[in-house]
Amino acid sequence: MPGDAVSVAPHAYKVLLENDQVRVLEFKGGSGMKTEMHTHPNLVAVAITGGKFKFTLGDGASFEAELQAGQAMYNDAHSHSTEVLGTGETHVLLVELK
Repeated sequence: MPGDAVSVAPHAYKVLLENDQVRVLEFKGGSGMKTEMHTHPNLVAVAITGGKFKFTLGDGASFEAELQAGQAMYNDAHSHSTEVLGTGETHVLLVELK
C-alpha cells in the first residue's frame, strides 16, 4: 500500500494544521516536479495559484487536470502519483477529512 503524502513526498507537501477532524496540507511544485505513489483520505483541494497536473492512479490509469487560482474540488480517498505540467510554480491547499 502506498504511503502517506507527506512522508512519501516531503519536497512537495507540508502539514500546516492537524487535529482530530482535519489535516491541512500545502502542496508546492514547479513544472516537471513529480511525486511517488501516495494516499489521501477524502479531501478538498483549493488552488492558490493555478496549475496543470497529471495524476496516475494505483491501477495505472492516468488523467490530466487543471485548476484555476481560487478553484476548489473534492476527491474521494485514493492513491496516486503526481506530475506538475505547464510552467511556473503551483500552490494548492488540501484539507484532508478524518
